[in-house]
Amino acid sequence: MARPTPDAYWLALRRVRGVGPRISRLLLERFESPERIFGASDNELVQTGIPRPTARNIVTFADFEPLEKELCELPPLGARLVRWSDPDYPVNLRQIADPPPYFFIRGSLKTDDSHCIAVVGARAASDAGRRMAQRLGLELAAKGFTVVSGLARGIDSEAHQGALDGGGRTAAVMGCGIDVIYPPENRKLATAIIEGGGAIISELPIGTPPIAENFPTRNRLISGLCLGVVIVEAAEKSGSLITARMALEQDRQVFAVPGSPLTGRTRGSNRLLKEGARLVDCVEDVLEELAPQLGEVSSARREAQTEAEADEKGSVGTVVPGPSEADIILNQLKGSEKLHLDSIIEGSGLSVQTVLKLLLELELNGLVTQHPGKLFSLN
Repeated sequence: MARPTPDAYWLALRRVRGVGPRISRLLLERFESPERIFGASDNELVQTGIPRPTARNIVTFADFEPLEKELCELPPLGARLVRWSDPDYPVNLRQIADPPPYFFIRGSLKTDDSHCIAVVGARAASDAGRRMAQRLGLELAAKGFTVVSGLARGIDSEAHQGALDGGGRTAAVMGCGIDVIYPPENRKLATAIIEGGGAIISELPIGTPPIAENFPTRNRLISGLCLGVVIVEAAEKSGSLITARMALEQDRQVFAVPGSPLTGRTRGSNRLLKEGARLVDCVEDVLEELAPQLGEVSSARREAQTEAEADEKGSVGTVVPGPSEADIILNQLKGSEKLHLDSIIEGSGLSVQTVLKLLLELELNGLVTQHPGKLFSLN
């Protein structure tokens, strides 16, 4: 057989018995690439701290042919592989203790997908819970966040749909193969997510069915991609509580929407509130809690932009700077007591997403206030 392709080595890394996400990370940090891992000796592998039987399994692994066939199935699905070493591997996900060495994706990731918030909850949700999930999804998307959920029935589906209704991006992390949409009635929703610039993500092999044991490990990716997780309706033994626990282990913020004690649907989410989760009854509760982290991200972006502009000036001579995008918006607001979002977008000449993100940053920096009815004013 011909030498395996580089991507086949990536797939093989998780198909070796005894090699999970933590060991994969350990090996990649030591050897930098799967080819070097599979080219190492037993003793070299054991020196990283992995068990000798696992090292032996790596050395003797030879079943690459099915992996090459699996890779050939990706293009017809509109899917591709995102590897640990790729520049578009999500920054937030890379920081957790057990990140996947790779995952499959249909759709797209963006560099600003570090601004992710998860909204998850009960499959058998109440009408009120569904409305709340859709409202959170819509308002978070309108603020420029990517809304992450699990494409499940109930709360997950409403959060995804809300984000789409808000003209924003949303990502679904599945507990089955990238080619298996579950539940089946969400095929149209999955297509809308991709067409709306979002993504469908899975770390599981193509063709993997949606069996129960896959979902708890999937949940670590939902929380790992995000700055925080909002729980909307969770029963006492809900899978959403697993997501909340993993979020805490990953040092993520946990939020919960309160519910009536007279229904079992919210017993789990109410318990999270007793244990210290931040209570949420509107999107501003989430933004207030995450403001310090969002400010750090915005500051880093401004510094990078300043450095790039300085480099450009140094290479082409003195440049007279024009107004920044934020200044354009601030100047618009100076001429009006309150201005509607649509007027700001039209008058600025900027894209909808750019305006929403700039308004969020200006709010967090105390320069702008949002009023009911999508009205904004200077502070």
